[in-house]
Amino acid sequence: MKHTDVKEILLNPSLIGTDVTVCGWIRTSRDSKNMAFIELNDGTSLKHLQIVIDKSNFSDISDYMPGGTALKVIGTVVEGAVNNAVEVNAKEISVLGACPGDYPLQKKRCSLEFLRTIPHLRVRTNTFNAVLRVRSVAAAAIHRYFQSNNFVYINTPLLTASDCEGAGEVFKVTTIGYSDKYKSEEEYYADDFFGKKAGLSVSGQLEGEVAAMGLGKIYTFGPSFRAEKSNTQRHVAEFWHVEPEIAFAELDDVIEVAQSMIKYVISDVMEKCPQELDFFEKFMQKGLRNKLQNIIDNDFEVLDYTKAIELLQNADVKFQYPVEWGCDLQTEHERYITEKIFNKPVFVTNYPKEIKSFYMKQNPDGKTVAATDLLVPGVGEIIGGSQREEDLGKLLSAMEERGMSLSEYSDYIDLRKFGSVPHGGFGLGFERIIMYMTGIENIRDVQLYPRTVGNIR
Repeated sequence: MKHTDVKEILLNPSLIGTDVTVCGWIRTSRDSKNMAFIELNDGTSLKHLQIVIDKSNFSDISDYMPGGTALKVIGTVVEGAVNNAVEVNAKEISVLGACPGDYPLQKKRCSLEFLRTIPHLRVRTNTFNAVLRVRSVAAAAIHRYFQSNNFVYINTPLLTASDCEGAGEVFKVTTIGYSDKYKSEEEYYADDFFGKKAGLSVSGQLEGEVAAMGLGKIYTFGPSFRAEKSNTQRHVAEFWHVEPEIAFAELDDVIEVAQSMIKYVISDVMEKCPQELDFFEKFMQKGLRNKLQNIIDNDFEVLDYTKAIELLQNADVKFQYPVEWGCDLQTEHERYITEKIFNKPVFVTNYPKEIKSFYMKQNPDGKTVAATDLLVPGVGEIIGGSQREEDLGKLLSAMEERGMSLSEYSDYIDLRKFGSVPHGGFGLGFERIIMYMTGIENIRDVQLYPRTVGNIR
């Protein structure tokens, strides 16, 4: 139906004095002797539009007042009483969708834990209006950044026979399901749809490298799936993944792109989502704007893993997980580095090769690889990346040391046989940067429908 977006009415003072049709859901309402007031929101703006009802013009307004009710209102745009706002004096009101008294969003503020139980309705709250708007703007900024820097957008497969070794546990894909008629796993998969074991992609990196070896600079942006039975605030089974791959690049080049992209996305969100950031600053994280501005204004720290271990060992803190060279950094270590030592994002580089994946470039010391993780205050790791091993002999040695089946990675190995070049890339967990920009601490609260162990709907 023809109507004007709430956002357009709120931002366009030239509409004052004109009649408009507006649709939306009632967020709040109040009734007085002669007048009634409705806060209407259609999802286009964090701010609501006030509908003013002169009760003398309506025989009965009771159907128009319950929270959650969907209305169509025809009325005149007028200046509001405060803060240069505008409102609409209602002439006609139609109920598009009635809402009964058991509507669960009756309170002005519901806890995030409660809202997780009603994901289909929580999008009507200010919190999720703001979260999903920031998410939308950030996604557009990511595409704009890469497109303007000559990257080609690639759609890598979601169904794959590769597990991108070390990236995470794989969800198996099968058309057979449970069956006791097969004598072995090999026989089972031979009879399955693809004739071999298949799963949901944990990462588009390996296929992304294939594309980069012909297109130079590519990026993927889509869902990844990991089957770890983890219930932390930072892990979900399905998440969105940004993965650029860059030919003719070394680790320093990868770090430069990652820093530039993060700064670009945050700048764009700060410019385009001022109301949303004001909301998050008020209700989620004090000092949020200053934190984000600090990201834009300062270069990120680059810290060698060995130096990071030394700093942690000398810290006057008793960590839950012991710190020694060769350990994988835990969230408590990452946050101490970013929040207590540097107070800004930190690229940790040159990790021990034993705790990183087979495809990472082996450093001359024989102990470390040219890898990097970007750690940010309040969240921990949001980016993992590396220069990739372009030397065929070294790649094969790393795969054999891990007992990997070379035949399953024949395409990947061929890239090192036919015109191999130095190259690298990284993966950004999209939800994690949304957490960082909003101050929201649980990844389940920055997705429409979070998928976690024991929870799918």
